Amino acid sequence: MYSVSWKHLKNHERQTTSWDHPKMTQLFQSMADLSHVRFSAYRTAMKSRRLQKALCLDLLELSIAQSVFDQHKLTHNGQLLEIPGIINCLCTVYRELQQVHPDLVNVPLCVDLCLNWLLKVYDSDRSGKVQVLSMKIGLFSLSKGPLKDKYKYLFAQVADAAGVCNQRQLALLLLNSIQIPHQLGEAAAFGGSNMEPSVRSCFQYMISLFISLDQFVDWMHLEPQSMVWLPVLHRVAAAETAKHQAKCNICKECPMVGFRYRSLKHFNYNVCQTCFFSGRISKDYHLSYPMVEYCTPTTSGEDVRDFTKVLKNKFRSKKYFTKHPRLGYLPVQTIPEEEHSET
Repeated sequence: MYSVSWKHLKNHERQTTSWDHPKMTQLFQSMADLSHVRFSAYRTAMKSRRLQKALCLDLLELSIAQSVFDQHKLTHNGQLLEIPGIINCLCTVYRELQQVHPDLVNVPLCVDLCLNWLLKVYDSDRSGKVQVLSMKIGLFSLSKGPLKDKYKYLFAQVADAAGVCNQRQLALLLLNSIQIPHQLGEAAAFGGSNMEPSVRSCFQYMISLFISLDQFVDWMHLEPQSMVWLPVLHRVAAAETAKHQAKCNICKECPMVGFRYRSLKHFNYNVCQTCFFSGRISKDYHLSYPMVEYCTPTTSGEDVRDFTKVLKNKFRSKKYFTKHPRLGYLPVQTIPEEEHSET
């Protein structure tokens, strides 16, 4: 068992405040091989997935994370935590995980890596302090759990006592969340540090000056620009072990592993994850044609639904699809989160 003394905390503080843990540096350098992924949301999600697994946060249930925060009495989100306080909290997190996954969780290493990551993301001034709110949003974002539950936990961090959130509070949540892709070098594609457009898009149809949890979840299901990387992260995780009994029309891989992209313009036209991410298409297929993404094998109902859509689109011209582009920030249609497994 990993016990923590004050002397150890002080030694740990001296060792880790370099903000440049060798294993983290190695991890971020390894992400260079994702540069071939053309679409920023997928590239960011794949980087985040590597980070999530390296930190063992893919093993951390949302409820366990919350119980640890409660145990350490981290109820004031505006509080600044110094490094010893962060380490104490992380030690509890990883001891909990080690009890369930003794072969996967190395407590000292995980604490080192996660502390280093939190400082890189949320302590750009290198003050040795991280706000409680930032730490919670960072850990909740990369924890394990259904996406809808994750949205609830995130919303709860900025909601007031009445369970509602104003524009300033929403901006605070989004700004803390965007720091994760920012640290990965990807923030520009999600609006940078300007949260005003995203906040405005959330409140544009609201009569009240506040939004409820349900309204926030409904807005998040639209996958707004500043947060689209998070649901894509969940789909990346779900697709890791997926096998599709279909052949890629580009590279001929069969079965396809990972994401499957099915045309809604041509019958029996499929593209594998590797070809789609690199932008490879056949000469008779246009990028404006609609496709649907699957991170799990299709059901018979989905097959029938897509067949019907192909029938409707079959006789529509390329000009039609150019005039009626896909909405949103992703290049494909996606399947609702309820149909996916957890991260």
